Formats: sequence, structure tokens, C-alpha cells
Amino acid sequence: MEIYLAHTQGFCAGVARAIDIVNRVYEKHNTPLYVFHEIVHNTLVVESFKKKGIQFVDDLSDVPDGGRVIFSAHGVSPKIIEDAQKKNLIFFDATCPLVHRVHKCASEFSKDGIDVILIGHKKHQEVIGTKGYVDPSLLHIIQGEDEVENLLIDSSKKVGYVTQTTLSLDDTKNLVQRLKARFPSLIDAKVEDVCYATQNRQNAVKELCNACDTIIICGSSNSSNSNRLRELAEKCGVESYLIDSADEIKLSMLNNKEKIGISSGASVPESVVLDVIDKIKSEFPVSEIHISESPEKQVAFPIPEI
Repeated sequence: MEIYLAHTQGFCAGVARAIDIVNRVYEKHNTPLYVFHEIVHNTLVVESFKKKGIQFVDDLSDVPDGGRVIFSAHGVSPKIIEDAQKKNLIFFDATCPLVHRVHKCASEFSKDGIDVILIGHKKHQEVIGTKGYVDPSLLHIIQGEDEVENLLIDSSKKVGYVTQTTLSLDDTKNLVQRLKARFPSLIDAKVEDVCYATQNRQNAVKELCNACDTIIICGSSNSSNSNRLRELAEKCGVESYLIDSADEIKLSMLNNKEKIGISSGASVPESVVLDVIDKIKSEFPVSEIHISESPEKQVAFPIPEI
């Protein structure tokens, strides 16, 4: 058996930044410390912080007035910030800089009176935060191509669109083409607002699909980008599995397989991938592990002063 590792593993820069912020705030102020929603969508990361006494809340009313709270990497709406200020909370913003760019773009469209089409999963925390930057009368959230024709917007109007960052160019390509066909004056989202980490990981899975007969995606079930990786492998005709940890690997997944591909979502610790490799090696004879250089190794986002 041979193992092929996706060329992009471990935390993306936005996730690494968010986790670093939580660690620094904890080291400086200890607990009580609260995080608004899961800091990132990964079970291992969240549980490691809970063990330190850090509390995760879905409502700011659960944070005592004057307390310390960290906003997750997925971002929050302006109203959440206002609510935090009203409660005199000391808050730290761990929002991914790429998400901030989407907020800015959506806000500018809205201020100019331009209808905003937000492409994304309606219940995802990032989408919930982004929609807060748009006048509700100008906001239209869609998830699939079939929803384009149902948009109640005059096709002659100027229309802008933004996307959830955990979607890639590949994810939205056909949908955007349909939007352009319906709205000739559609304003393109800025390319730099698309999450490089999501696209890199999807490109890596495509490469694995060319070489492997089974692909294991390391990631939590509530991680959007991890789910998209598994779906992509399936679309490429390769059997794939989404696992949260090495403990979830069943021998039946790998019986009679010769080339195993391993990838991971952007919020997955590299240690999970290493554990998966060790688990496979303990059960099967592995002749070679193929490793490629990551295109993200030099990418980092600055950390705010804590």
C-alpha cells in the first residue's frame, strides 16, 4: 500500500491566526474567557480549549457584563459588535481577514444601493455574519443554481455578488455563469476575496483523485470546506470518507486498496493527519508515503495586539 498526502495540510493562515489569538488572550488573562460560536469548525481544537476552561457560547447574553469574549474566525455582524459594546464586553476579533474583505465588499454594495447576492449556506456562521452588512431589502442568499431564476430582482438592475469564503471558484463557477446570463450588469466579486486555502485544498484533492483508489478527508462533520473536499472526491469517481480522528477509520475502508490519498480541511490540526498515517501503518504494510511541498507554507496573517 502507498499513501499520498495532499500538498496542503494543517491549518490555513486564517485558522492559525484565530487559534493564536485565543491562546494569547488565554495566556494573558486566563479565564473566565468566552468565544462566540466555535472558534473554528473542528472538534479537536474546540475540545482542547474547553479543557482549559474556555467557554463557547452562541448568545452574548451568556457572557457576563464586562467579560472577555473572542469572535470566531467566521466573523460576526455589526449588530453583534453593537450588542457586545452595550454589555461593556472586552472583545477580541479573530475573524479571518479574507472574511473581513467579503464584509467590506458587501457593505460597499449595500451603501451604493446595489442588490447583493450572497452565495453560501444559509445556516453557516460566516453567511449569518456577512448578511448583517447588507440592507435586508437588498439581500438575496442563494445556495444552488436552481435558485437563480427565482431571484426577485429586475434583470436590468446593477447587481453585485459575494461568496462564503469556504466555497471555491470551482464550487461557484456554474452558478456565477447563470447569474451573469440573467444579470448583464452583474458586478464580479473580487478574485482576491476568494479563499486561497479552500481552492488549494480542492486542487490537491483533484490531484489525489488521479493517483488514488480511496481518499480519506480529515475534518469535522460541521466543517463546510471539509465536506466539500469529500464531495469533490466522490464527483471525481473516487471512494472517499470524512473522519474526525484516526479512531474513526475502519479496516473495511481500506481492504484491497493500494493507493490511499489523505487530505484535510483548513481547520484540522496536522497531528490528526499524522495519527491517520500511524493508524494505517499499524494495520497495513505501507511501502511508501508520497509528500509534496505546500504552496501555503509562507502564508501568514498578522496577529492584532492583545
